[in-house]
Amino acid sequence: MDAGAAALPEAWSQVRAPVIVPLLRLAVAVCLTMSVLLFLERLYMGIVIAGVRLFRFRPDRRYRCDPLPEDDPELGSSAFPSVLVQIPMFNEREVYQLSIGAACGLSWPADRLVVQVLDDSTDEVIKEMVRLECERWARKGINITYQIRDDRKGYKAGALKAGMKHAYVRACEYVVIFDADFQPDPDFLKRTVPYLVHNPEIALVQARWRFVNADECLMTRMQEMSLDYHFTVEQEASSSVCAFFGFNGTAGVWRISAINEAGGWKDRTTVEDMDLAIRASLKGWKFVYLGDVQVKSELPSTFKAFRFQQHRWSCGPANLFRKMLMEIVTNKKVTIWKKIHVIYNFFLIRKIIAHIITFSFYCLIIPATIFVPEVRIPKWGCVYLPCAITLLNSVGTPRSFHLLFFWVAFENVMSLHRSKATLIGLLEAGRANEWVVTAKLGSAMKMKSANKAGLRKQFMRIWDRLHITELGVGTFLFSCGWYDLAYGRDHFYIYLFFQSIAFFIIGFGYVGTIVPQS
Repeated sequence: MDAGAAALPEAWSQVRAPVIVPLLRLAVAVCLTMSVLLFLERLYMGIVIAGVRLFRFRPDRRYRCDPLPEDDPELGSSAFPSVLVQIPMFNEREVYQLSIGAACGLSWPADRLVVQVLDDSTDEVIKEMVRLECERWARKGINITYQIRDDRKGYKAGALKAGMKHAYVRACEYVVIFDADFQPDPDFLKRTVPYLVHNPEIALVQARWRFVNADECLMTRMQEMSLDYHFTVEQEASSSVCAFFGFNGTAGVWRISAINEAGGWKDRTTVEDMDLAIRASLKGWKFVYLGDVQVKSELPSTFKAFRFQQHRWSCGPANLFRKMLMEIVTNKKVTIWKKIHVIYNFFLIRKIIAHIITFSFYCLIIPATIFVPEVRIPKWGCVYLPCAITLLNSVGTPRSFHLLFFWVAFENVMSLHRSKATLIGLLEAGRANEWVVTAKLGSAMKMKSANKAGLRKQFMRIWDRLHITELGVGTFLFSCGWYDLAYGRDHFYIYLFFQSIAFFIIGFGYVGTIVPQS
């Protein structure tokens, strides 16, 4: 045993100089290059948004959006186009009444509105509850239909595709989609549909999400910061520059003819919304983002639900990029600028590099250099550039600026799952098409929180809350921190200790809302 232990340092010294040092230097160079690309993309977005704000380059100045005539006795309701409202559902016990009620409360002529509830629920009790709710609104004069399928083939994309096949849909010109936790204001259609009516080149009008439970816990505040940047900067900048951005899957109004021309809904990935948007864009259609039209929605407040959602949101785009790259490159209907924007900005930087660089650089490469002092990371690459990227990300949610440090630590932990999901999507591995519906709690959480479980029961449940991967990475970073404190010279231990604590907190399940089990 002593001979074996003595041989380890010698073996390490033999592979260190010829193998470890060159590979680590290469990894550092690659990570620094990706960091610069990510910074330039963030800086570009910031400049575009500053220009949009400065020159007031709003959608209502770029496109005609006159209100539709409501008081014309000759035209009557014929001045309003027929609109289909689709609400896909899956076991939505807590929120189905809110979403159906909000859709039925839209201010639009009754004979020009069709509400379609697409219920893929597997719980027979919930299905009956949703059906009865639809019947209740039908008795009030709302044109609402309750649709079910024999199977869940294609998940959400399959449900939306099946909903479009009904004969009564042929009379509709536009379709608006709301996920089960979305609650539009009554004037939603009056503020969005005019863009489609007056501008035949527009296929999609996307509204912004507003989160009703952003203050529920620290995890929802972190999500709000990330999503606010997406809507405030990414969506608005892309809409302003080249009229292309990814459809968010809900709170958007589509021109049905554009959906049909693009090939309809496809279930080849878990991001059917993004798939449709790209195919419609390649046909030459334009999109409009309305940041001032906001729709209430719910953020996942349990870590399990959030992790499944992030897997789908990270794996799906990478998988779609793999399947559509050559189709985008060879397309002849759009400009080279739009192709570059879709491939480089939309996919490569935001959906792939942003996920991979965060985990590989800050949780693997930087800690690894502590054990190899021959490899040094310049201060601009490990301090200044990350700080600049973080500050550029903070513009979306000014009210949470004081939480930036916690947001960075949380995002680094989540980058573990996002980078893994991205690689699964690129390689089209086993979980590439995994679809787990994001659980919503609605108002039920308020009632559940009042019924606290016993102390013994909570201690027993801690084993169900452990996340081994996070605990493993946290242990690695904590060990690196101690080694750097004892032998290092770059003071990385300050970051490593705090980051390891974040991994431990999430690893032990003390993040998000803990739902007591009955």
